[in-house]
Amino acid sequence: MFLLLVLALAVALVPVSGGRLRALSDLRFRAPWLLFASLGILVGLLTFPGEENWIRTALYLATYPLTAAFVIVNRRVPGLWIVGIGALLNFAAIAANGGVMPASAQALRAAGLVADPDVYSNSAVLADPRLLFLGDVFAIPRSWPFANVYSVGDVVIVLGAAYTVHRVAGSRLVGRRRVPDAPGV
Repeated sequence: MFLLLVLALAVALVPVSGGRLRALSDLRFRAPWLLFASLGILVGLLTFPGEENWIRTALYLATYPLTAAFVIVNRRVPGLWIVGIGALLNFAAIAANGGVMPASAQALRAAGLVADPDVYSNSAVLADPRLLFLGDVFAIPRSWPFANVYSVGDVVIVLGAAYTVHRVAGSRLVGRRRVPDAPGV
C-alpha cells in the first residue's frame, strides 16, 4: 500500500513539474488483458488464502510470464522496461524459492507482521532462502501507517511506473519538456 501511495504522489507531481496529466489518458496499451489476468490471479490468491499447494504456486508463478508478455508487447511505452526489470527481480527470487518470496525475519518483525505457516503466503521466512537480497528485506515500521515489507523489485517497479508516468506526461522531472500546445506558447 505504501508503494501505491508513492506512485500516487508521483502522479500528483506531474502538473507541478510541468507535465500534462491528460497525456496519460492518451496512452494506449496493447493486450491489456495480459496485465489484468496477472493482477486478477494475484488478487484471487491473496483474497482467498488457503493451504500452499502446487496449484497455488503454479498460478502465482504464471503471473510473471503474463506480466512479461505485457511489458514486451508494450515495449515502446517509455520506461515500462524498468517496471519489467523490477518484476524480473521479484520473479528470480520467487522462482528460486519454489514459488515463495523470501522474507527477512527482521523486516517482518519491524513491520509487526506475523506469518502463519499453515496459510499460503506469497512472502515468508524460509529456513534456507535463495537470493534473499532480492526478497522482502525492507520494512515500513509497525508504528507507521501501511506497515509492510517489500523487495528491491517492488521498489524498481514503483520507480519505473513513476518514471513512465512522468515521461509520458512530459514532466521536467525526467528531463523531457512537453511540446507546447500552440506555436509560440
